[in-house]
Amino acid sequence: MHKDSNKHIREEQTGKLGRPYFGLASSGKGITMKASAKNKNRHLPGPTDYAFVSDLQEVGFSPTLSENEQYLKELTKDCSDIVIRSIELNPGLKALVVLVDGLAKSDLVQEVLEDLMIYHEREEPDVQKILDKWIAATQAKLTDNYADFLIGILSGDTGMLVDGDDRAIMIELRGPATRSVSQPTSEQNIRGSQEAFIENIRTNTALLRRRIKTPMLKMYPLQLGRHSHTNVVISYVEGITDPQLVKEVIRKVEEIDIDLLQETGQIEEFIQTSTISPFPQALISERPDSVASALMNGKIAIFVDGTPLALIVPAVFIDFLVTIEDQYERFQLATFLRWLRFIFLVLALLTPAIFVAITTYHPEMLPTSLLLSFAGAREKIPFPAVIEVILMEIIFEALREAGIRMPKQIGSALSILGALVIGQSAVTAGIVSAPVVIVVSITGIASFTMPQFSGVIVVRLLRFPLIILASMLGMYGVILGVMIIIGHVAKLRSFGVPYLSPITPATPDLVNVMMRPPHWASNQRPSYLHPQDAQRKSDDSEKIAKIGDKGESSAEGGITNGAPEQA
Repeated sequence: MHKDSNKHIREEQTGKLGRPYFGLASSGKGITMKASAKNKNRHLPGPTDYAFVSDLQEVGFSPTLSENEQYLKELTKDCSDIVIRSIELNPGLKALVVLVDGLAKSDLVQEVLEDLMIYHEREEPDVQKILDKWIAATQAKLTDNYADFLIGILSGDTGMLVDGDDRAIMIELRGPATRSVSQPTSEQNIRGSQEAFIENIRTNTALLRRRIKTPMLKMYPLQLGRHSHTNVVISYVEGITDPQLVKEVIRKVEEIDIDLLQETGQIEEFIQTSTISPFPQALISERPDSVASALMNGKIAIFVDGTPLALIVPAVFIDFLVTIEDQYERFQLATFLRWLRFIFLVLALLTPAIFVAITTYHPEMLPTSLLLSFAGAREKIPFPAVIEVILMEIIFEALREAGIRMPKQIGSALSILGALVIGQSAVTAGIVSAPVVIVVSITGIASFTMPQFSGVIVVRLLRFPLIILASMLGMYGVILGVMIIIGHVAKLRSFGVPYLSPITPATPDLVNVMMRPPHWASNQRPSYLHPQDAQRKSDDSEKIAKIGDKGESSAEGGITNGAPEQA
């Protein structure tokens, strides 16, 4: 739910809230409350009478502090981390402070309480005056129901109730223990920012805001999870991102109904267009510069509190083969590296299947010397080629998974040494042939060149059905498998955007796939995203670059590096 939807507009009646408040009458499974003169007796839900905190939306506070205290203690029974403390403001004016130990920052809470302890007003107590005059916190607000109060408390805010008033003060004094901003771990880079997102959503949005300093950068807040009430932010650049895309993303995210939300992967499965496709329809990134670049192209980022990964939609196939670092290198080098990834993508996907097809059905495709070498290597192997390849692929995947799960200090060493030892031992024992070990090694190295982990997973999965098709039909099976994959990907959509854009349907953006154009020549945002503002820069930038080129090559005009020569 949107966090603002949790706030009901207060109807003023003689200076008080229109929401009915209740007085304690008896206790039991629920608590029967005495309503004001205008309302009938109500049954205030007890600790087990409501399913979710949001069900308390219509339950207001009582002006009597002791009743609120008793009800809060019943709601938070056996919650040892929730602190409920009574304090005294004016002589005889009592207040109740509620916070979660470990989520609220204790030193800030102490400073605010010290200021409140010297509170002295001769007039009737009013929480609005207390909020305006006595609470020196940058973010504080009033609430009039238990739902907003509890959600704020459980999110790290400090709540205060004052005797004689049926409103509560919410003070944002959050100080959870979070790690500092560090280097990216899953998106390593040489050039560019060395910062990565962390588990605190406000730190992540601040890292993004520092890169896009404009009020056009919108941060649309939501809360998802019936029990977790996890903060979610949908970020986009107004005036660039297609408004229809923004509405569709917000609609799909708001429709998510789940009890516990902890990671962006849960949102991804809910909002993706094709739920059974192995191809990811959203990008994940832990780098603020990568997310900023995507937003300026017209995409949308989704942040979830508690995870250092942002979700970027929509995503197309080419997005999984390019990196933000391509924008920082010279365009010649970036274009070379991009084509290198394209080639190694084909190798990672097809090399094992082609090897099985050729050695099983089409040995005549090999040169005679190479064929004799393969035959000699496989002479004493008891298994067919398909079993060898599948066996080694499974072992390689197991080693890779073990390297990820093991401690970092020994994980990489385990993967390398394990592959060397097991490969050499398998060849020596005559279980697999040396060519199979070489093929599997080439496949593994090729898959490491892909920058997006979610894209690598798809290649690793699709290798196995292609190997099986190759063992049954030879090269015809490989071709059939590739055609099925291309047909599936061609039909795929990510929020209405064709997955193979801009390759098919072909658009002028296809040039940007084949190469990384120079920045001075890259003037248009991707047209398949339908941006409102399609132009990246003014035409003067390209003119200046061209003048600079002429200046360096022309000595007659007295121009050097685009500037007149000084006498």
